[in-house]
Amino acid sequence: MSPQYAPYSGTRRKLVLAFDVGTTYSGISYSILDPGQVPEIKGVIRFPGHEQIRGESKIPTVIYYDKSGNVRAIGAEAMREGIAETALDEGWTKAEWFKLHIRPKRAGSDRITSSIPPLPSGKTVVRVLADFLRYFRECAMVYIKGAHPNGEDLWRSISSDIEYVISHPNGWEGYQQSQIRSAIVLAGLVPDTVSGNARVTFVTEGEASLHFAIDYGFPAKSMKAGEGVIIVDAGGGTIDISAYRKKEDKVNKFEETTISQCHFFGSVFVSVQARVFLNEYLKDSDFYEDLDHIVKCFDKSTKVRFQNDAQIEYIKFGGTRDNDPSCNISPLYRSDIAKFFEPSVKCVVTSVLNLVKQGHTPIRHIVLVGGFSASEWLVSKVDEALKPFGLSVIRPDSLVNKAVSDGAVSFYLNRFVRVRVAKMAYGTNMAASEDEEFDMSLVRSSKSKESFRDIEVEILCYTGLRHEPRWKDVDAENYRKLCTIRTNLFHLPTTPLTNSDGGRYWDVNFKVVFRFTASELTAQISWMEKGAEKRTPAKIIYEPNDV
Repeated sequence: MSPQYAPYSGTRRKLVLAFDVGTTYSGISYSILDPGQVPEIKGVIRFPGHEQIRGESKIPTVIYYDKSGNVRAIGAEAMREGIAETALDEGWTKAEWFKLHIRPKRAGSDRITSSIPPLPSGKTVVRVLADFLRYFRECAMVYIKGAHPNGEDLWRSISSDIEYVISHPNGWEGYQQSQIRSAIVLAGLVPDTVSGNARVTFVTEGEASLHFAIDYGFPAKSMKAGEGVIIVDAGGGTIDISAYRKKEDKVNKFEETTISQCHFFGSVFVSVQARVFLNEYLKDSDFYEDLDHIVKCFDKSTKVRFQNDAQIEYIKFGGTRDNDPSCNISPLYRSDIAKFFEPSVKCVVTSVLNLVKQGHTPIRHIVLVGGFSASEWLVSKVDEALKPFGLSVIRPDSLVNKAVSDGAVSFYLNRFVRVRVAKMAYGTNMAASEDEEFDMSLVRSSKSKESFRDIEVEILCYTGLRHEPRWKDVDAENYRKLCTIRTNLFHLPTTPLTNSDGGRYWDVNFKVVFRFTASELTAQISWMEKGAEKRTPAKIIYEPNDV
């Protein structure tokens, strides 16, 4: 059943594009908003290289570069038959899993570092992501022009003011968002201006998945106020887990109840486990040199269809001779394959039970979405483990691999979640706060008014366990620099003063105002002028969170 939305209340036509750039597969959803019309969420289902696959909703997150650093193939085109051989012959390099290069370098992510393929020589993650985003916009343009009546005129009317919704894993914060913004600007999607950046909205994969679940099958209206739900978005690279509580009866308004979680136990790490096993399993066989190909075959077939651990299993990667015991290779026991899934299953079960305990909210339903949720084995083992705790696992009937991109558009239209839990406490050396909007009063003094043109304010964050940290000298080792606020105060009213030596200097009084909008922190500068408050946007420069 398709969701129903309220008519669009805007005054002019607008296009909303949601880009879900996943670790292994990526998708695009969109909505054309016409004043007074009920919006529809649609997906881009035709991509170059996928013409023969009707209705395909995602493409591989892969790019090939030639020796000069030029893009030679992206997405489905990079997976066409013969491309791998061409790449080898012509010295192309492949960029894949590149999204993980901007992950927060903490919370257990170090264990996966050796598993992430390196970026092509001379390429930064921002550059690679920009190339992929530019390609995505072109795919959206071609599809919309061809899928709608008068498509050329339609695109011309909406292309200069597109609103972008970019999803990212739960655990990604300001630094990751700043890297994505840099890629968006580099790709030419928006200009690096206040109005340009305002056309980009971030949403966590957990919150996007909640919107998708509400739209497609989760009985949110049957929930009572105060009841909770846990969303598990099991993707290629990460498993994102979020807990929400319904705020009002008969209305889809939710609030986040605990800090959302992001774990690096997505489906690609099942294949990583398989590679480790097969590396040892095949080392004395004639097929050891085919290890890469065999792992790919496991990834495409065995991993997807695996449902039962009671029998033997074959990884089909060649002809009948490939199962011949005389070649020093034998069938895998399904119990071995089950072990490849164990870390991911344990991650989901443990995390869900921890969130249930932390949230102090009655929870009955666990909604499982994302490409990895297509695994019957994963779903059955998670359901089996959680059922004794009175928890029911739900998997929506619609395309769960479109959950994030469709849910991101729904997020733009609906904003079901109104209250979120900050992942850390923010402040300066003086104080910390977790309110939706908070401000800090500051004074800057200088002997030269020109120095007010480039002002920086250092913002700290607290990552320790104290519930309400207030002073930096308490639990001091758990404070770190989060970001720097950069602004121009030259136009603010100043107060001329004289110091004890008779020298002249100026004071400027202002506030730094923070607001949490969806998953993003924004900053403004506030000051009083002629009895009225005035504000202007401030630039946030994030520190790489690599600790």
